[in-house]
Amino acid sequence: MGRKKENNYFDMFIQAVTYSCQAADMLKENFISFDPEQLPACMEALHHIEHTADLAKHDLMEKLLKEFITPIDREDIMELSSALDDVTDSLEDILLRLYMFRITSLREDAVSFVSIICDCCCALKKLMVEFPEFRKSKAIKDMIIEINHLEENGDKLYTEAMRRLYSESGDAVEILSWTAIYDRLEKCCDKCEDVADVVETVILKYS
Repeated sequence: MGRKKENNYFDMFIQAVTYSCQAADMLKENFISFDPEQLPACMEALHHIEHTADLAKHDLMEKLLKEFITPIDREDIMELSSALDDVTDSLEDILLRLYMFRITSLREDAVSFVSIICDCCCALKKLMVEFPEFRKSKAIKDMIIEINHLEENGDKLYTEAMRRLYSESGDAVEILSWTAIYDRLEKCCDKCEDVADVVETVILKYS
């Protein structure tokens, strides 16, 4: 007996990463035309996406509890679902830091960072679309490598951005604030790579 359509976990993974892409696009738009006065409204909109993603994750977990046969190990489904949810959570964290630290203008590096994050999320969605075919796909390994490469670009940008911050700024509050923000930006790239790592583990397990 085939699985019911509503219990197609691969479709749920795609939906989860779609929320991440929406959040990343919203973050990028906010950074490109940054207006601190609009930050509370943007935070509310992004939180709505994050909350919707949380509800979808809970729905997946409820279905998993009732499922007898799953396409991959239920532990892998749980881990991948949590990893995808962490991506969206980490995107919301960035806006929260901008608000808490009363940031009124953005450093140029931050805009570049968000572009990398958007690329990571886009690459993740392609990976999730391909994931159902992981047993026979010839493209999925290259997709994982691409996400790893983007994360490495994020690491390089983080290093240079931090160096410029500590070289150019003499304001201790600015240094502390932007150190925390850059940490959150870099964490987003790490979270995307975490998803790719889970997928790679699943591939190795079933190879």
